Amino acid sequence: MSNRVIICEASEIIAIGLAEIIDGMAQFDVVARLDSPEHLSEKITATDANLLILDPMLLGFHSKDFLSQLGKEHPNMVIIALVSSYLDHSMLTPFGGVIEINDTKSKVISKMNEFAQSEATKNTDDVELSKRETDVLVAVAKGMMNKEIADQMNISIHTVISHRKNITRKTGIKSVSGLTVYALLNNLIDEKDLI
Repeated sequence: MSNRVIICEASEIIAIGLAEIIDGMAQFDVVARLDSPEHLSEKITATDANLLILDPMLLGFHSKDFLSQLGKEHPNMVIIALVSSYLDHSMLTPFGGVIEINDTKSKVISKMNEFAQSEATKNTDDVELSKRETDVLVAVAKGMMNKEIADQMNISIHTVISHRKNITRKTGIKSVSGLTVYALLNNLIDEKDLI
């Protein structure tokens, strides 16, 4: 089944360019492009979209409230930030992933595949972590910081944060110490790895 994507971006040039890349991928279908989030919820319902690519700047200071409400209305929706300028990292935490304006075509394709994989994993079993999420969990349990994890795995810090959000959502564990205990109990790490 193909992933149905909505792009919400004020710049028509950016939206068309991104849609062109995504439509070139077999498992994705761009079903709508909007220039504002005004009628977004209705459009999601009408198109049965499961991936939303949204410019956080369109939401202003109310992004967390808006995204929280959208998540309640459409619980199976993966919301991805489309970042075209500098944003404080705290603005990106509600998102399930990040596409940056300077990402190459191959990087966008790679990220979209990751998002689709995380969506497939989420739909099959909310407790099961993907391979990449497990790798991030192990790194966190070993005391590594986001930057170190990103460097080691050759991914962006935003992707690490996205994986950590997914881990927290799936396990219900928010603290590093809690995640460490989870990793130990599930035999993902050994006690000697912690010393």
